[in-house]
Amino acid sequence: MKQTIDLVIFGGTGDLAQRKLLPSLWRLYNAGQLDKVRRIIALGRSANDSQAYRTRICEQISGASESDRFLEKLEYLGLDATQTADFEALATLLNTPAPAEQTVFYLATAPALYGAICENLRGSGVLANNARVVLEKPIGNDLASCQEINQRVLAVFSERDVFRIDHYLGKETVQNLLALRFGNSLFDPVWNSHHVDNIQITVAESIGVEGRGDFYAQTGALRDMVQNHILQVLCLVAMEPPASLEADTIRDEKLKVLRALTPITADNAKKNTVRGQYDDGAINGQPVRGFLEEGGFAEATNTETFVALRAGVHNWRWINVPIYLRTGKRLAERYSEIVVEFKKHPFSLFADDQNHTPNKLVINIQPEESITLHTVIKKPGLSRGIKLEPVELTLTADADKKQHYEAYERLLLDVFAGDQTLFMRGDEVEAAWRWIDGIIQAWQDVDLGVKTYPAGTMGPAAAQALTERDGRSWYD
Repeated sequence: MKQTIDLVIFGGTGDLAQRKLLPSLWRLYNAGQLDKVRRIIALGRSANDSQAYRTRICEQISGASESDRFLEKLEYLGLDATQTADFEALATLLNTPAPAEQTVFYLATAPALYGAICENLRGSGVLANNARVVLEKPIGNDLASCQEINQRVLAVFSERDVFRIDHYLGKETVQNLLALRFGNSLFDPVWNSHHVDNIQITVAESIGVEGRGDFYAQTGALRDMVQNHILQVLCLVAMEPPASLEADTIRDEKLKVLRALTPITADNAKKNTVRGQYDDGAINGQPVRGFLEEGGFAEATNTETFVALRAGVHNWRWINVPIYLRTGKRLAERYSEIVVEFKKHPFSLFADDQNHTPNKLVINIQPEESITLHTVIKKPGLSRGIKLEPVELTLTADADKKQHYEAYERLLLDVFAGDQTLFMRGDEVEAAWRWIDGIIQAWQDVDLGVKTYPAGTMGPAAAQALTERDGRSWYD
């Protein structure tokens, strides 16, 4: 088959490229999915050559060997993304022996470089052919910087050629939300405020900042996780049925959710938000240091490593349904899940039913992917009367392990195919930042500080109070 794509990775020596992108590309190659990819050109500032880079990547990929033919696709070029002159060498390489039919530029760099890279690509003349650009999150650190990045990128690339990637959207279970909601008549009639009591989205991590201290000290959990991963998942849970499965039709509905989010302001920030920072504690029985000691930056005393929010979507479908969001570092365990809890019956026919077992739909995103419906049935036995017993109905298909893939594998194939369904549009990202900026401003207005919590717990006690105040509790 004719090879027609050149993939160019800026930041080719960085953590993302070596831990995620190249291993995913290697697996796609072994699955016969990279026939159209002619070359993978890694760019970095270090003084490597192609052979040294291949050896380095081979050591990073479990199962790869020096004889692996995938490595033949790899080339390395030293390049400083801020130096316009360096792009001349890239142009020469891309035109040798002849330009590919399509070039994909993957920007696995600091977001502050996105605008300069795109402008230098245009100046070097390499965009004459069909070209696409992939942007890693975060797109800026607030609305203003996001808008600046979008403006500079869109001055070079059209929106249809920009792929803003969030690897959560490449996860099988997240995609399954579309099938679950819009492929089953069972759920649509009850997917609204008449039947849903509350929604919870949790992204819990047991690790600390893991070498990202400088970045995290300036970012915090709200910007790092809520603005992208969690809000994107919320959009898929709360969106209206799209008119079709085309990318922009789906993204139109997601944008409506973001614009309908109830603002968190100085008037309600203390009631609806909790900020936390982990202190000394234990994970899996092993002692760990607190955030300030682990990061080595005592000045970050007000950086949150945990955040919990009581959000809401102000529209007909979700009015008065609380949506609880939380994420944090050094929590008791690592998992991501969505819980849709349905309202309890107002009356029970069963004498032993204390009406404390509402139906729940639990969607596990990681570490295991599954969808489970929690319901009740008659407890087996000869006892008089009907006694109830909670059971779990698994809605997940028996997955063929050969069909399992990592999120980046799915998303890379979509980039090559030009399918933007699982990627964020510029106005989506800006709408998310607009809501997040409002929260940050509210925190500043009321001087809302962080509450410490021991590593190995599920956050500050105030996070439990956030739900208990409404007569509810987190699903743990």
